[in-house]
Amino acid sequence: MGDSGGSVVSVDVERISFGGKEHHIQTNHGPVSVAVYGDHDKPALVTYPDIALNYMSCFQGLLFCPEAASLLLHNFCIYHISPPGHELGAAPISPNAPIPSVDDLADQVADVLDFFGLGSVMCFGVTAGAYILTLFAAKYRERVLGLILVSPLCKGPTWTEWLYSKVTSNLLYYYGMCGLVKECLLQRYFSKEVRGFSELPESDIVQACKSLLEQRQSMNVWRFVQTMNERYDLSEHIKRLQCRTLIFVGDNSQFHTEAVHLTSKLDRRYCALVEVQACGSLVTEEQPHAMLIPMEYFLMGYGLYRPPSQVVECSPRSPLSPFCISPDLLSPESMGVKLKPIRTRVRLEV
Repeated sequence: MGDSGGSVVSVDVERISFGGKEHHIQTNHGPVSVAVYGDHDKPALVTYPDIALNYMSCFQGLLFCPEAASLLLHNFCIYHISPPGHELGAAPISPNAPIPSVDDLADQVADVLDFFGLGSVMCFGVTAGAYILTLFAAKYRERVLGLILVSPLCKGPTWTEWLYSKVTSNLLYYYGMCGLVKECLLQRYFSKEVRGFSELPESDIVQACKSLLEQRQSMNVWRFVQTMNERYDLSEHIKRLQCRTLIFVGDNSQFHTEAVHLTSKLDRRYCALVEVQACGSLVTEEQPHAMLIPMEYFLMGYGLYRPPSQVVECSPRSPLSPFCISPDLLSPESMGVKLKPIRTRVRLEV
């Protein structure tokens, strides 16, 4: 583990993308797209989405929520890194291009930081993206202030997951983003409550996600699936992490056990686990309000917070109220240099 080496050369292309600037950067490990939102003088928050998603389909539920947008954009300049070929309007990646390893993608994150002249950053990843940023934190510990992870992967794939991914890969390779692939991905992201079952219709967020999945280049998604299917166990590497980590996972997530395992390997003085009831893996889309108050208190430990009056005014609809948060999270210790592990249950809004 160490430096990625070499220099980073930018393909000097920018475009305005939903209020942000999208940069196409040539790194030492291939081209990557980064959408930048906010004031460059503020601390940096780097995001990385799950398989087949980009920042619009993975983080828009959270960031379109005024309370969260106020919290994050008030404190950070956000750098949304898309997996190779997952950005909006992406062209197919050449079939002759080598498939990157997970280490290549983690080193690519370091190249992005070098390009923008960033030192230490906050990292925010979802499932596969959480794995890449956790690996990045393990390789470049001095460059990570903290980790916010949603339904994170930590271990290598089980035989069941490996076989499931192989089936998905074959479907993508031969049939593209077909209905069966979309259904497999939706099961990965969402709980059955929002996917629709029995007589219940699909929710709006699932329908929107389906539409966005149809815009993905199937072979680009195939490449990322292949990369993640070759990932390795990070359990020993993350024991050395000293940055604070806030982990969210839905009770109905396929990766709930992975999130609990990751928590058990981290230093308990610096780690907090928030389990969201009746939610799948993609908490940022399915239950974004459940993330607000834990993130507010997490950021208080870094001296990044809004005045208390704003917290009260900006989070009235959060399924988490101060009365259902573990007392450990609200302790002076947790708001200072340490966060204790917690178990938080979210009440469904009616």
